[in-house]
Amino acid sequence: MCFQSIVFPFCIGLHSMMLRGVAHSAKDTVTFLLARSHYSSPGLWFGPEVTNRSFLIHSTYTIDTKSRQENQKTIEDLHRLSVDIKKIRRVKEWVLLQEVAYVTETARILQEMGADKPAIASILERCPQAMLLSPEELNSQRALWQLVCQKENQLIKLIEQFPDSFFTTGYHENQKANILFFQELGLKNNIITRFLTSAPSIFQNPAEKNKRVIETLQRSYLSLGGSDANMKIWILKLLSQNPFVLLSTSSAIQENLEFLQKSNFSDHEVLQLLSKLKGFIFQLTPSTMQKSILFSKDVFKCNDQEFKRLVLKCPALLYYSVPILEERLEGLLKEGISIAQIRETPMVLELTTQIIQYRIKKLSALGYNIKSGNLEHLNGTKKDFEANYGKIQSKKERPMFNPVAPLNTED
Repeated sequence: MCFQSIVFPFCIGLHSMMLRGVAHSAKDTVTFLLARSHYSSPGLWFGPEVTNRSFLIHSTYTIDTKSRQENQKTIEDLHRLSVDIKKIRRVKEWVLLQEVAYVTETARILQEMGADKPAIASILERCPQAMLLSPEELNSQRALWQLVCQKENQLIKLIEQFPDSFFTTGYHENQKANILFFQELGLKNNIITRFLTSAPSIFQNPAEKNKRVIETLQRSYLSLGGSDANMKIWILKLLSQNPFVLLSTSSAIQENLEFLQKSNFSDHEVLQLLSKLKGFIFQLTPSTMQKSILFSKDVFKCNDQEFKRLVLKCPALLYYSVPILEERLEGLLKEGISIAQIRETPMVLELTTQIIQYRIKKLSALGYNIKSGNLEHLNGTKKDFEANYGKIQSKKERPMFNPVAPLNTED
């Protein structure tokens, strides 16, 4: 019989948004003392006692794809926990084929942390690779996250919401070093916790690499006219808004800043753009920015100084690619909005075509003519728009009062 081997990735990296970047640095390692030798507990529903097994989960698994025999013990343990095995088969069947799995041990540790049976079943259904971690690995990850989230009832809620982030342990030492660096930098634990759940990829870099990126940002801030007194606040705010900035390289950051300076933006204006774009500008390259600049100048028929004013009003003209700008301009023009109106209020280009269409439709229902009106009413967040819409609506519905009208004596 001939066998074919297929490699399945275990570590699931998150992300890919339109942002990138994030910071880390190192400190000495921490000692974790949470390895538990006994996992049984009165009243557990997990069935017979399972012998503690030490098994190092590697980042790849080799499977006999012809026989594809599911691990029956794994299946039985999952059944006892009321886990929907069909869901696992549809998405990550390879987990069920592993010779070693720690279903009962994983469930017991989660229960110790405060998870009930339905929560445990949900976690294993959405992140079945969790049961491939040994109890030692799982407790180490638990101790690591408790550096920034000490209350276990809060921690288990985070695990329920973001199981993939918690059970990815392929870069455990980098995670530890980066958490310590973030704390040393001055980031609050709740912010670091948000990074762990929503931007776990930023912890994959060695902390020293991320420290170098932070140092580059600090030097850039000072060279552009920022003050020593405000530098720490600026860095912390930038990271809080966009941790993915640390996925950039020091050379890319420097290259983009130099491009803006060569494009006739003053140091003060470059600093404004960095703050307004929340670091997203480091995702770009000089060539993509140049294309967007040439496109916008052609569309709005403006010179360098006029374009700079437009960009400072609407940094999206610099950040968005030409295809995105074309699509949004076309959507606005189809609604009867003129180039002159867009040039007056370029911030509307920050909104997708679908959002613009929805807002125009709502305003039109109130009799507001956007073609001849102010585009400012389309701008802003959802909350901003709803507030403006409410003002227009109440103004339209307010009854006219005529102070000289005769009173109706029959009333």
